[in-house]
Amino acid sequence: MTFLLPDEVKKIIEMLEANGHEAYIVGGCVRDCFLDRVPSDWDITTSAKPEEVKQIFPFTIDTGLKHGTVTVRMNHRSFEVTTYRIDGEYTDGRHPDDVTFTDNLYEDLKRRDFTINAMAYNEREGLVDRFNGQEDLNDKIIRAVGEPRERFTEDALRMMRAVRFAAQLDFTIDKDTFDAITELSYTLRKVSAERIRTEFEKTLVSSHPEFIRQVYETHLTTAFIPEFDIMMKTEQHSPHHDYTVGEHTIRVVKEVPEEKVIRLAALLHDVAKPMCKTTDSDGRDHFYGHPEMGEELSADILRRLKYDNDTIYLVKKLVRYHDERPENSLKSVRHALSKIGTDIFPALFDLKRADTLAQSDYQREEKLQAIDDFERNYNDIKDAEEAVSVKDLMINGTDLISMGYTRGPEIGSILAKLLDHVLDHPEDNNKRRLKELVSTVVRQ
Repeated sequence: MTFLLPDEVKKIIEMLEANGHEAYIVGGCVRDCFLDRVPSDWDITTSAKPEEVKQIFPFTIDTGLKHGTVTVRMNHRSFEVTTYRIDGEYTDGRHPDDVTFTDNLYEDLKRRDFTINAMAYNEREGLVDRFNGQEDLNDKIIRAVGEPRERFTEDALRMMRAVRFAAQLDFTIDKDTFDAITELSYTLRKVSAERIRTEFEKTLVSSHPEFIRQVYETHLTTAFIPEFDIMMKTEQHSPHHDYTVGEHTIRVVKEVPEEKVIRLAALLHDVAKPMCKTTDSDGRDHFYGHPEMGEELSADILRRLKYDNDTIYLVKKLVRYHDERPENSLKSVRHALSKIGTDIFPALFDLKRADTLAQSDYQREEKLQAIDDFERNYNDIKDAEEAVSVKDLMINGTDLISMGYTRGPEIGSILAKLLDHVLDHPEDNNKRRLKELVSTVVRQ
């Protein structure tokens, strides 16, 4: 087994070996080479101590000397070189209290999270695989190195990483590893929201987002998105649905593009259904008001996970309007666009189609046709550059002031009334006609 290493990586390893040290590529880059993927990072592990690494290479950055990491700069690229180490106690369940440097590669590899990430390689010795990582790669298994409970007690985030790797690679989590995650899932509460968000998002935007079901089955969701637990248990007795809210949601997530905002919107589009659920005398469930309530609840969840304001804004708008169904007319759709805004299109159409495809077959064709009609009208309005907001009007506040109107709320009121007229009569969106209309709308 030979890997094609970048020239810089080969040079770093050769220079370390020439100075009497061992050196290997390690971890994810070895795994990716086996999978015929181009590694995003090339990590190097070595018996050399950090100060020795700094003496060998002319351009280095003190990235994490306490944990043995020096960044070596070569040909305008950065490579992390880390000393073999043994981790101390993890009293906080997140980081080792201290590390001890060692000259034993095995000691370094056995502290790593999963067997597929615990392999090392150099061209001189070939593959070092003390934990059968290559076999697990071939068998498509995620297995913790050594005793899984020890690995997850050291860093609870590794439980989320297990599911994330399974989703990204379409692998199965080993039973002992899966059981240990389930047993220790409550310890995820020790981990920061930012770290949890990063791993969960990678699962969500992977090619197999259905693995969020395993995040639920191992009880990890309880620690950071308990609303999803309730969704998974909420039945939908309706001709429109075959699944619980949660199972329906998983299917919606699978149907939308692999992009952060729309995947989050798909995950949260029905988050408020459990609290909006009512059952009529015929035993049929209804969820009146769930888009409106979902808008606020989704924002609360995303803030809890420390998402940025732009992401929160777009996701909550998609949640709010995922069930919007204007009549099949240009006029109706113009009014809908004025209310919704145009910043969540065409993602809204993707979400609406996914939502429909994840429901029962009942009226599916009619629902999909309505979405097609909505999109066609939207495109016609967009292509014609028709006004759907005040900024699209061919008259503005400056024009109104020049006509003698007072700066302030009156200007905004007049423009809003003009827009309402133009939504019904797009042909009137020209300056001459709008000026003629001003006196009319003022009297309204």
